[in-house]
Amino acid sequence: MRQAVAIELSQEERLTLERWARGRSTPARLVQRARIVLEAAAGAQNIDIAQSVGTDRLTVARWRGRFVRSRLEGIRRDAHRSGRRPTKRCSAARTIVEYTTQRRPANATHWTTRTLARELGLSHSMVHRVWRAEGLKPHLDRTFKVSNDRHFVEKVCDVVGLYLDPPEHALVLSVDEKSQIQALDRTQPSLPMYPGRAGTRTHDYKRHGTTTLFAALSMAEGRLIGTCMKRHRHQEWIRFLKLIDEETPAELDLHLIVDNYSTHKHEKVKRWLERHPRFHVHFIPTSSSWLNMVERWFREITDKRIRRGVFRSVEQLVKAIMDYIEAHNEEPSRFIWTAKADDILAKVRRAKEVLDKISSV
Repeated sequence: MRQAVAIELSQEERLTLERWARGRSTPARLVQRARIVLEAAAGAQNIDIAQSVGTDRLTVARWRGRFVRSRLEGIRRDAHRSGRRPTKRCSAARTIVEYTTQRRPANATHWTTRTLARELGLSHSMVHRVWRAEGLKPHLDRTFKVSNDRHFVEKVCDVVGLYLDPPEHALVLSVDEKSQIQALDRTQPSLPMYPGRAGTRTHDYKRHGTTTLFAALSMAEGRLIGTCMKRHRHQEWIRFLKLIDEETPAELDLHLIVDNYSTHKHEKVKRWLERHPRFHVHFIPTSSSWLNMVERWFREITDKRIRRGVFRSVEQLVKAIMDYIEAHNEEPSRFIWTAKADDILAKVRRAKEVLDKISSV
C-alpha cells in the first residue's frame, strides 16, 4: 500500500499556512489547500483529510504532492492548463481594436459591443472579451483642456513655487468664488437607505434662489475664510478682500492665488490693492482651475453637504455652508501640493505635441 509523503513545516511556512487557512479575504481554493497541508503535516491520512475539508482523496494527494515539490508557491498558484488557442478571437482582435480606436459607427459617437459585432459579423461576447483584454471602454471618456495662456510657464512656476516653497512671514491663500449655488428642495420626501438598498431622492426639484460662496483656503493650516453673498461683482470681491484683511494677522504679507475672472482684474480692485500693499495677487493660467487648491475644497463641500442637501430657502443654504466651514475650521486639514513645475510642464508639452499631430492630419 502506497504511503503518503510526510510533510515537515518550517515555522515561517506554518504561520503563512495558518494565516491563509483562517483569512476571510483569502480565496476559498487557497484556504482549502492550506488546510490540507496543515493536516498532512499533523500526520493525518489523505482519506481523513478529504473528509475533513470536504473534497476527495485524489485532490488531497495532488496538493500534498505539489507542496512537497514546490512548497508554498506550489499551492499558491494554479498549474498552467493547456487548451485550444482561441484562433478566431486572435485573428479578429486586431480588427476589433482598429475599429474601436480609429473608426466611428454611422449615426453614433462610439461603438457598443453589439453594434461593432454586427459591423464585423462577430458575436458581441467576442468583442467584449477583446475589449476587456485590451482595456478598451468606448462608453467612457474624460474631459481635458490644455491652456493656451501665453504666460503659462511663468504662471505655473510662480504658483507651484508658492505651494512648495512659501515665502517667510507670509500666508499663501488659494482664493475663488463658487457661484450660482442653488437652494434646491425636492418635490417629495427622500427615502432612507437600508441594507440592500441605496437612499433615494426625486429627480425633480424646486428652486428657491442662489448664493455665491467666497472662500480663501490657507495652505499653511488648511483653515478657510468664507462668506456668502448674493452676487459676485467687483464690489463683492472687494468686500471679501476686506474680510481676508480682517481675519489674518496684520504683520503678515498675503499671497492670493486666483483665477482670471474679470472681477479680479477690475480697475477698482487694482486701486484697492495698491492701497493695501501686503496683498500680492498671483494669477493661475487660463483654463487651469486644477492649479487652484481651493477648487479641491469646493468639491468636498459639494459632495458632502450641498449636492444631496434639501434647502427650502437661500437662508437655509447659507446657514448649511457656514456651519460646514465652522466645523471644518475646528479641525482643519491641509491640502498638500506635491507636483513639481517641471513635471507639469513636461506633461503639458506632451499633450500639445499630440494635439498638434492630430490637427495636422
